[in-house]
Amino acid sequence: MVTRRFALVLAAGVPLPALLPSPWLLVAAVVVLAGGAALIDLAVAAPLTAVRLRRDGDETVWLGGTATTTLTVTNTAGRPMWLRLRDRWVPSAGADLTEHRLGLLAGEEQTIKTILTPVRHGDRPAVRVTMRSYGPLGLAYRQRRQRWDEQMTPAWTLRVLPRFPSRRLLPEKLARLRVFDGAVVTRGRGQGTEFDALREYVVGDDVRSIDWRASARTHDVMVRTWRPERDRRVVCLLDTGRTSAARIGDEPRLDAAIDAALLLTVLAAKADDRVDLLALDAAVRARVEGGGHRTKLPRLIASLAALEPALVETDFSLAANDLLRRGHKRALVVIFSALDAAPIVEGLLPMLPRLVTRHRVVLASVRDPETEQLASLPSGATADDVHLAAAAELALAERGRVKALLEQQGVIVVDEPRESFASKVSDAYLTLKAAGRL
Repeated sequence: MVTRRFALVLAAGVPLPALLPSPWLLVAAVVVLAGGAALIDLAVAAPLTAVRLRRDGDETVWLGGTATTTLTVTNTAGRPMWLRLRDRWVPSAGADLTEHRLGLLAGEEQTIKTILTPVRHGDRPAVRVTMRSYGPLGLAYRQRRQRWDEQMTPAWTLRVLPRFPSRRLLPEKLARLRVFDGAVVTRGRGQGTEFDALREYVVGDDVRSIDWRASARTHDVMVRTWRPERDRRVVCLLDTGRTSAARIGDEPRLDAAIDAALLLTVLAAKADDRVDLLALDAAVRARVEGGGHRTKLPRLIASLAALEPALVETDFSLAANDLLRRGHKRALVVIFSALDAAPIVEGLLPMLPRLVTRHRVVLASVRDPETEQLASLPSGATADDVHLAAAAELALAERGRVKALLEQQGVIVVDEPRESFASKVSDAYLTLKAAGRL
């Protein structure tokens, strides 16, 4: 193929003086000379089959961070090579610079660095490398597009982990957990349901915790200490159906649920509880269970990263049948879903009697503050404002009725705005654990 430079060479020979004899003959001569130069330039251009590509760099990054990948280009031809290379990624990968010009001697290699700033979590692959090999005059080039299914082009996928802003709450939650666990000395009787140890009475201890038999044996006043139950099962059930795609602020509801599930998972792992994950809509999208805490947490984070909302209705019977089929051990089931009437009343409520009989169930839902704002009439409201406020008030009333129905079935409902959602879900877990109700 010819380049713009070739077109400019041709254009330079067209405006010839009219007084010159046979101007069209001169134009033809210019065209022939330029065409011959372009053909020679194309023949000298190194073949693209001599190019070897190799990728390296970061494979994972948290959403909001930056990753660096490198593409090493090697010239295996026996002559110099002038390349124009375009390294394309999916738009959500946030690649900073995709087009490069390279000059490679025979056997030389150069490394291209690309900074990625992803805007969505999940897998962000490199799409295509397009290369042009120019001649030394830049009049013509060879071009080739290389996809990742070709043998000579290496594949690369950047896994973007979900945003985890609630990690800042971990020190506070872990401090509460240590108090429950007896790692921090507190005044008064420690909470918990499992006997831990005997110790000497100190001022401020609850007299009801005195063990009189042990006191008689040791000739000193001894008290019993308790600790929260360990090795309990916590199941995070994420609804990835259509309600999870609703925008809360500038992100989908699913992202807030993922953030809260991550905080709960880390907290439960620190408390020596076993955490499993089940994400589903019309089908099961992710399942993480089994394994130790050290191996499970990375697997769980990787599974959460790949989750995307699906515009289908969630089939809660899949989750209920799965939970009821996997043994009789009691578990804390935290369902991350929306308090919308249709999916809850038609999908979840018929499953609840069997679930709450065997498990402790918590439904965690992110509240949309815009609905409450729309329900309040501004000063000087128009007819449209009144209709909008009435619709918002109706939505809030339905939400309240759904919440009341769930609580009548024995479900603990956490209905909080995005800012405090993850904290309140973890508080519900800590409260149940301290009371021995897991």
